[in-house]
Amino acid sequence: MCAHAVRVALKAVKGVDTVEVSLNKGLATVTLKEGNAVTTKQLRDAITKNGFTTKNSNVIVHGQLLEKNGTPVLRASGSNEEFSLAPSGSETLDRTLIGKNVTVEGTLPEAASGDAMPALRFRSVAESK
Repeated sequence: MCAHAVRVALKAVKGVDTVEVSLNKGLATVTLKEGNAVTTKQLRDAITKNGFTTKNSNVIVHGQLLEKNGTPVLRASGSNEEFSLAPSGSETLDRTLIGKNVTVEGTLPEAASGDAMPALRFRSVAESK
């Protein structure tokens, strides 16, 4: 297994624009095309099928901020994948943004088996212009 195999597998996911892989750092940087419908499961599957494991992922996600059962949820544009939102530290969520299009920067923890909805630990949530 090598960086090339991971790069090729990730690049083969429809909607992926660019991929940079550093096995020394244990890092893959993936940039998605505008209007993509890529899910985190597709990206993780591309990595694990090559014998590697996924770790925490730093992400920037555009989508609509919703509320389900009192919990803030981000529905990603394109894929409609939903993420429950929780602060990564002492950040607070501006609930006036619910129902609006936002950009969320944060971390997706390593996937646990059977996760129904991935949790996104946000560092910032800002209204998209």
